[in-house]
Amino acid sequence: MSEGNQSECDCKVRIDHSLNEDEINHVTSRKESAQECLKRHGIHCSLEDLPNIALLASGGSERAMVGLLGSLVALFQDDLLDCMLYLAGLSGSTWCMASLYKVPNWSSKLNEVKDDFEQRLLNGDVRFKDKLSTLKKYYRQKDNFSLTDIWAVLVISEIVKEIDNCTFTSQRSQHSKDPYPIYTVTDMLSRYDKLKAEKFVEITPHETGYSISGAFVDTSCFGSQFYQGVKIKDQPEMDMLFLQGMCGSGLADLEKILEALLHFIKDLMLHELGIMGDQASSGINQTDVHSSEAGKVLLTLVELNLLVLREEDPSSHIQTLIDSLKELDKEQKEKLITMSKHMNKKNIKEYTLYICSLHSCWNPKCIEILTIIGKCIELVTLWIWGTTYNFLYNMAAKEVSPSIFKEEKRRYADAGFDINSPFLPLLRKERDIDILLSLDFSETDPFESLVKTKDMCRDLDIDFPEIPEVSEEEKSAPKDFYVFEGPKAPTVIHIPLFNIKNCGDKEEIRKWRKRYKTFQPPYNGKRMDDLLEKAEMNIKNNTENLLTVIKHHILVPFINSQV
Repeated sequence: MSEGNQSECDCKVRIDHSLNEDEINHVTSRKESAQECLKRHGIHCSLEDLPNIALLASGGSERAMVGLLGSLVALFQDDLLDCMLYLAGLSGSTWCMASLYKVPNWSSKLNEVKDDFEQRLLNGDVRFKDKLSTLKKYYRQKDNFSLTDIWAVLVISEIVKEIDNCTFTSQRSQHSKDPYPIYTVTDMLSRYDKLKAEKFVEITPHETGYSISGAFVDTSCFGSQFYQGVKIKDQPEMDMLFLQGMCGSGLADLEKILEALLHFIKDLMLHELGIMGDQASSGINQTDVHSSEAGKVLLTLVELNLLVLREEDPSSHIQTLIDSLKELDKEQKEKLITMSKHMNKKNIKEYTLYICSLHSCWNPKCIEILTIIGKCIELVTLWIWGTTYNFLYNMAAKEVSPSIFKEEKRRYADAGFDINSPFLPLLRKERDIDILLSLDFSETDPFESLVKTKDMCRDLDIDFPEIPEVSEEEKSAPKDFYVFEGPKAPTVIHIPLFNIKNCGDKEEIRKWRKRYKTFQPPYNGKRMDDLLEKAEMNIKNNTENLLTVIKHHILVPFINSQV
């Protein structure tokens, strides 16, 4: 049996804080590489005394994706990458991770991988037909088609310039020489229930689950339907495009998705329905006529939502919709006219959902792709993200909050909504991390994630270093290297992306932050190269500092043992 095809036994839920055997084996092997790496830097220690070092990368959209790439390249060039046992990311940094882990043992050939990655980002293109087929596949195969599917296909594919339909578990045997990867998302329902231990969900090649509570399922089964800890219905394993969409949904806003949906419908009408605007082909059959009319209704509906969102006059689009919906009976038409009066951001939602419900009027032939687009508009209106079967449904375990078991489905999204760095999965006691190398790609305050993590760890009784209060001046102009330590806590090395070392003074840092805002079009070659350079400088300027912290971590326990 291949590793990607799990037995029914593997797909049972595991309530246990221990690490799974596959992760243990991977990290044990990785420690030998780390030991050899330190030897090359003149640092000699036994495997037992070897510090467990994890690299974690914050969110920050394309800034985080490119910044992480530059940081990893510098670690590789300075021969420090092999020291890292884990690589954890969330939001935009996972887009970089997904691209790297496509390549078997990428960390041993990162210069070539980086060049290919850059070329794809600058010159890659995703065909409309590939988007269409992927959207259809998600809709047909999944019980829980959600806004995350739409976001992944229409937006994430344009950012990362590819549709990666490989599964995470298919990579299990391809990365024996790479850091063990951890993707992080948040359970949105836990946020609403004000739960803390169940807020963060880790996704690894082998298991997915709640890092702090200790509840896991084989990653190949994440998304399948469970009852009392046993899988009762298969669902397709999530592919890497969907994983990137789920991890990186924090970038989403209503206008961005509506615009993407608008372009998609226009392409659909042009390429699939044989009509665009008022230009119809001369010999179209009756189905084509219905398709084009339905396409116009959906296009007008999306345009109407954009007009209302932008506080522009929607009256002509309202009339176009009423005229286009020829199958409306008198009662439906009167209701639509009444709802359209005084159209604003508050009542557009009800109006949109009502038109979506009238699918027999605008899609009488039940043409699948038009049904899918209608569903997409409905999900955008309801703003429903990451709907997934709950693998803990109707179970009972004292380690997990009871409210987690009640819902048949959970909703997972960008972990940056809570804390914009993936500290929590790495703070599992079983991972025994000694040094956390934190790369912060946040747009503004580079210490916010540290402070939030400290507060959460205090509430959850997890050891984490004390983070001194940081002045507003230092938030605006941070240094390039910070070390935070505590008696029982792992050492945290924290590196803000833009700082006084690689940018200059406060005003220069402000300019760099403004240049690389979270919400902006994809980077051109110059902008990408400049950001890569800044990220690389942060590592190269601190190679000796990193080695000093590692030496200190080995030396102090040794000295204490001799006292």
